[in-house]
Amino acid sequence: MFKKSMWLYLTFSIVLFETLLSPINAIELDEATRTVQLEESGKTVILTPEQVKRGKRLFNNSCAQCHNGGITKTNPNIGLEPESLSLATPVRDNINGLINYIKNPTSYDGLNSIAELHPSIKSAEIFPKMRNLTDEDLFAIAGHILVQPKIAAEKWGGGKIYY
Repeated sequence: MFKKSMWLYLTFSIVLFETLLSPINAIELDEATRTVQLEESGKTVILTPEQVKRGKRLFNNSCAQCHNGGITKTNPNIGLEPESLSLATPVRDNINGLINYIKNPTSYDGLNSIAELHPSIKSAEIFPKMRNLTDEDLFAIAGHILVQPKIAAEKWGGGKIYY
């Protein structure tokens, strides 16, 4: 009897797990949500659903330890929400700006390199998670950062009150 109950429980758990995680139940984002600014000039790009999914996975693996929910744990005054990104020098509210930052991070005013403190491609020998990221990966991560405010609204970068 115990074996039969255990077998039914295991089977039910697997079916439930697969149902909850199946692509059919994944949120489909429309083109407007997937449209993000590519460069400072205002040119935009529409991310593919695959780029959005990849960006989320890579962000969670490489960035979320310090930037979970769009916050910055080491400096809660500066998050990854659009306002903070747009006020940085150089601006980081577009794909190319974020990619440049991830490759070679600078202070918020842009005057000092912080590559030894912030994971980056430049400091990949110190931060192993950055070693294998390609330009395509960086594009997807930047896209994820820019799409999140459209999905999570004020929660993205909202700090302790949300996370």
